[in-house]
Amino acid sequence: MRGRRARAAVLVALLGLLAACGGGAQTASAELAGTRLDPPFEVASTPLVDTDGEAYSLTEDTDEDLTLVFFGYTHCPDICGQVMATLAGMLARLDDEQRERLEVVFVTTDPARDTQQVVADYVAAFDPAITGVTGDRADIVEVAASMKVAIGYFDAAGRELDPQDLPDTYEVDHGTQVFGISADDDVETYWGSDVSQAQLARDVTMLLDEG
Repeated sequence: MRGRRARAAVLVALLGLLAACGGGAQTASAELAGTRLDPPFEVASTPLVDTDGEAYSLTEDTDEDLTLVFFGYTHCPDICGQVMATLAGMLARLDDEQRERLEVVFVTTDPARDTQQVVADYVAAFDPAITGVTGDRADIVEVAASMKVAIGYFDAAGRELDPQDLPDTYEVDHGTQVFGISADDDVETYWGSDVSQAQLARDVTMLLDEG
């Protein structure tokens, strides 16, 4: 499954970071269901494109105290819908003040098929408050890489495809984590795809309280 390969790709990237930093970059929090990063990931400021066709940077255009980001795609057969439902369920558990201090962003890893309208319809089906983002593939790859997410394109047999010459049908490898970007524009926390709505809502509440 693409999800397993995607998790493996991100794990390899994270392990490489840990080796470079002497093995102390990740610490499982006794308080959070998610994992805190020390040091955090510095997010690329490269602008992408929101569903209104406007430039959208995960650093320049996220003014809230906390921004949650998930990389996925609308043709995803399994994990994306699960994570998006978790994000929507988390939002439903927050009060209005908390929601005003939080932004949730879906970034497509499949811009060839995920146009602005396709992404807009997709995120609206989960929660209209979720911001949908697309853009040039190279820009998306650059931003994803800054958050240690690898993106790849594969056929049904598992053969890697040239992203410049994709067939009508293909699958996309992508990270399955939800990333938490602080007001300082760094990824300081992330959650696995198996986090529950209740756990994520509790963690978000704790992080906002720490704010």
